[in-house]
Amino acid sequence: MGKKSDGKVLAQNKKASHDYFIEDTYEAGMVLTGTEIKSIRNGRANIADAFATIRNGEIHIHNMHISPFEQGNRFNPTDPTRARKLLLHKEQITKLLGLSKQEGYTIVPLKVYIRNGYAKLLLGLGKGKKQYDKRADAAKRDAQRDIQRALREKQKIAR
Repeated sequence: MGKKSDGKVLAQNKKASHDYFIEDTYEAGMVLTGTEIKSIRNGRANIADAFATIRNGEIHIHNMHISPFEQGNRFNPTDPTRARKLLLHKEQITKLLGLSKQEGYTIVPLKVYIRNGYAKLLLGLGKGKKQYDKRADAAKRDAQRDIQRALREKQKIAR
């Protein structure tokens, strides 16, 4: 049987890029039960309110909601938002620990996806945006949209 590499995004934290400057990303594996991975494959995960912490040299994700699997059995986890251990190399964890201790930095989950048959979580090292940063980003996005619109109009006229 060949390797599967679908890389389909199953859950995404769209608010993260709005609230944080993402400076670095890390791909982490997740320690899940059998029914949790089935539920994730069905797209029943939510990372909107999730955050990551590092304690005792291990990294955990909190408030990640994975709905119970409907066809599950008695081994279904009872708490859908329980803390789940993430799998990273020790060097990556120590680097993240040092960087997240700095003022204004936090570890933010960005997306959940399947790679080579395993559930992966993309973590981002984010620095919180101020209100004026959010306004500047919105103005930049609007200006880019206006430029694209003008270019499309110019191409229609040229035809």
